[in-house]
Amino acid sequence: MVDVHPANAGQLGAWDGAQGAYWAAQADRFDRAVARYDAAFLAAADLRPGDRVLDVGCGTGRTTREAARRTGSALGVDLSSAMLEVARQRAAEEGLTGVRFEQADAQVAAFPPAGFDVAISRTGAMFFADPVAALANVGRALVPGGRLVLLVWQALEANEWMTEILGALAAGRPLPAPPPGAPGPFSLADPGRVREVLAAAGHSQVEVEGLAEPEWFGADADDALVFVLGLAGWLLEGLDDAARQRAVADLRRRLGSHAGPDGVELGSAAWLVTARRP
Repeated sequence: MVDVHPANAGQLGAWDGAQGAYWAAQADRFDRAVARYDAAFLAAADLRPGDRVLDVGCGTGRTTREAARRTGSALGVDLSSAMLEVARQRAAEEGLTGVRFEQADAQVAAFPPAGFDVAISRTGAMFFADPVAALANVGRALVPGGRLVLLVWQALEANEWMTEILGALAAGRPLPAPPPGAPGPFSLADPGRVREVLAAAGHSQVEVEGLAEPEWFGADADDALVFVLGLAGWLLEGLDDAARQRAVADLRRRLGSHAGPDGVELGSAAWLVTARRP
């Protein structure tokens, strides 16, 4: 049984349950959705041969495997056993021997002190119940001067992919906002909070750079609709059949309005965060 901080038990239930299973089944789609951020993210990590890399919230392991290709050694950790199984299968298929995957809560995992030169997390750091404790634990796993690179979402209103999905599936209902700082996609959307969290976690030389890229959701409106409903269809709960049909039709219309030669793409914005362990 994976050792999880009690405050992260809800995240374990989601990511090692149905939510994680869906992400595992749709691994290629999720990777393609955020792929346009990968070049800047990996460039910021400045990975070099011989670096030992820790990938936090690695999911199905795309960034972990790329890190291992560049350095020769990478460990990916995640709460989702289903996604980690995909990661291991992909690594084996690609003939990578310097990469490992472990189910772990990075907030409390017993990483070897100063065991890594670089820690990375692509859209994973937002889900910790206590990001200060988690990033302090990750920091202790870095050598002095070790590099930390995070990709986190900017505010909801800057992410068209989410405003369009919510706009359709909310069907005019006010959706409850999570408490400030609660685990979720936008918990680190405020650059000021990012700096405060990293400083409190013991990191220095914090830099926050804004990036904006389109996210891919499917080949056409119907393809994207199936994908999005699998991801966010729970938002339709509580609607009667007629309202549900209207909401789904509205979502398909919105997705169709973003269809182009490369498929359905919606705007997104993220912060590229870099820091060092003193």
